[in-house]
Amino acid sequence: MSDGAATAASTDAAAPRPVTHVAAAVLLRQGPAGTEFLLARRPEGKVYAGWWEFPGGKVERGETDAQCLVRELQEEMAITVTAATPWITRRFEYPHASVRLKFFKVTAWEGGAADGDIHAVEHDAVAWTPLGAPTAVAPVLPANGPILEALGLPEVYAVTNAGARGVAAELARLDAALAGGLRLVQVREKDGALDAAARRDFAAAVVARVHAAGGRVLVNDDVQLARSVGADGVHLSSSALRAAAARPDMPLVAASCHDAAELDAAIALGCQFAVLGPVAPTASHPGTAPLGWARFAELVAESPIPVYGLGGLSAADLPAARAANAHGVAALRGW
Repeated sequence: MSDGAATAASTDAAAPRPVTHVAAAVLLRQGPAGTEFLLARRPEGKVYAGWWEFPGGKVERGETDAQCLVRELQEEMAITVTAATPWITRRFEYPHASVRLKFFKVTAWEGGAADGDIHAVEHDAVAWTPLGAPTAVAPVLPANGPILEALGLPEVYAVTNAGARGVAAELARLDAALAGGLRLVQVREKDGALDAAARRDFAAAVVARVHAAGGRVLVNDDVQLARSVGADGVHLSSSALRAAAARPDMPLVAASCHDAAELDAAIALGCQFAVLGPVAPTASHPGTAPLGWARFAELVAESPIPVYGLGGLSAADLPAARAANAHGVAALRGW
């Protein structure tokens, strides 16, 4: 990327620098081990030669982020993008510049090498890595660490509802969903839906099943329960988020948000992702006016963390979610 791709560095906050806007591409394809993403290696003669990065470059005057993305991939990869959706936006302070990077997920393109692969024009090598797997190449620019972590999050985030469905029925639903590829689950049972012992037993059963499938589990609001059952993290309700003085000491932390202030709070707390909604009318909050995808897109346009749409959604809503800067959908009923 033409941002110089240096390692992050602290700068004097009293002397802000102009911000360089960059469009960056997460190229995705289906490989032997599932969905893969592409990294490209910076060639000799450029700063940080030999380091790996996401392709892209500086937005020129009069260009939109999306227009820049198309142009840069034509120049750097000799491909023409035919399907791309906006994703997260990260800001980094480099020794030479303050950079804003708008990431896009690119899922279809034309051109490339005769063998169907991509052969870099302005990089000296490319490498594909399965989503969620350790990168197959090194060194990767340190600034890309949060991007790699975010890419490991699945597009569907299931929220349990055993209090309404019954424990046996919910575990059966979970088994079927895991067989279909579900890999991220929140144990939400609260407000007396299950007593303490039943909730713990249910959470432990969910963790055992999801971990056996290679997925991850978060427990709603209860750090102690999450630790006791071996869950991967905790999901903060909006009220818990507002009351939090520090990030819970768990590997994975997420939060529920309903507006810009709560989303800012989740980012400031250090959450790895958030859910925002309700996007559509939902039986869980019948008196709440839905955001709609247009307002959702406005709220998350500059978010540096992945945000899932929540509220009246299912996997069928993924195309609309992607188009609105969402990482995916979170669902209580529609999984």
